Amino acid sequence: MKSKTEELLSLISDWKGVPETGAYNIREDSGCAGRRSSENVSIESKTDLPGIDIRVKPYTKGEKIYIPACVTHSDVDDLVYNDFYIGEGCDVTIVAGCGVHSDGHEDAKHNGIHRFFLEKDARVVYLEKHIGTGNGDGQRIINPVTHAQLAENSYMLMDTTQIKGVDSTLRKTSAVLEAGATLVVKEKLMTDGHQVAKTDFDVTLKGENSGVELQSRSVAKGHSYQAFRSIINGEAPCTGHSACDAIIMDEGKVSATPELTAAHVDAALIHEAAIGKIAGEQLTKLMTLGLSEHEAEEKIIAGFLR
Repeated sequence: MKSKTEELLSLISDWKGVPETGAYNIREDSGCAGRRSSENVSIESKTDLPGIDIRVKPYTKGEKIYIPACVTHSDVDDLVYNDFYIGEGCDVTIVAGCGVHSDGHEDAKHNGIHRFFLEKDARVVYLEKHIGTGNGDGQRIINPVTHAQLAENSYMLMDTTQIKGVDSTLRKTSAVLEAGATLVVKEKLMTDGHQVAKTDFDVTLKGENSGVELQSRSVAKGHSYQAFRSIINGEAPCTGHSACDAIIMDEGKVSATPELTAAHVDAALIHEAAIGKIAGEQLTKLMTLGLSEHEAEEKIIAGFLR
């Protein structure tokens, strides 16, 4: 494993050396820098595409699975397909994330296509952090695509964070939920300079009493641009809620586009969006405590993106 990979892992996955137990796969510059399966989790290379299949045995409880990806230099265009098969009654945490480092004039790019197949009563917490580093002129690009199939009474929490260094990102998430299934997505995003970030959600609530909660919190600084688009389709008695809260600073720009389609009389779907600047009274309150305006802004942003 390269030293730059270790540095990126510490940022995206709180990595502190190889875990003593559990399964992991480390992707480094389109190759594998380390892998281990466990008694309940198998990780195997695909035979037809670049990427891996992760299979979790039914009723596996409390395991943490690491599958980070790192691009350590410019002129890398990484593409990976990862499929997760989560057995019935499981309760596991998956720590993903991607770090891209640009040290030259060419782009450093990672495209991750992830598919999740949750069986009945399975529970997954999916943690994904993206970060860009380096002083190269090349763009730091991360384009994650996630699709989830949630079987009866399954649950998935996606907690995604991108608050530093990524010049361009297109984040696509789609899901289909069967009866009693629940999906919660929490997105935290910050852009600066001329960075561009686009988020695209598309969720179908297919089964009775299924539900989705989409939460996006973002800050657009400098001349950066963000676009938030969410589609929720209710095809049964279900609940869906989408919320986009954004703070604009400098010359930043944010757009939010909701789309709700109810195809059943008992589909309850709601969208909320709030875009604006930091409230003046918040700044004043913190500045009276001795903080500079810049320090007060940073405190407010940190709390907002917590």
